Amino acid sequence: MDTEVSTTFSIGEVATAVEMSAHALRFYEREGLLVGPIDRTAGGRRRYTQVDVDWIQICTKLRESGMPLVELQRFAALVRQGPGNESERLALLDAHRDRVNQQIHALEQARKVIEWKTGIYRQHVQDGNAVGLWDPTRNTVPD
Repeated sequence: MDTEVSTTFSIGEVATAVEMSAHALRFYEREGLLVGPIDRTAGGRRRYTQVDVDWIQICTKLRESGMPLVELQRFAALVRQGPGNESERLALLDAHRDRVNQQIHALEQARKVIEWKTGIYRQHVQDGNAVGLWDPTRNTVPD
């Protein structure tokens, strides 16, 4: 007989661990984003397992990276279905990774422009000369 007691966590403990509100956790549950039902105590309080916490952390990273809710719901549904749909999961994650990579590239390009422009302003501040700052496109915008 297995005598190991599995550790469970309250909604408050999980909220702290994943840095999200209890309200957001309940939203995730309502929207079908979790991979299994959340157990409840006799008094109706939610009890999460470490697997639940780990899954919520994956979900939050996917949402933070811009995965649409409908895609996250689809991903969770595929995981809940169990083995046999790994190629669908992979395709969903590949498409999301490609979007994230495009966002990273766009942000890197934006950072180049910001660094170029702050360099111009920094030089003018250092020189004590604001001549030419009225032209926002002075010099060439970097590629």
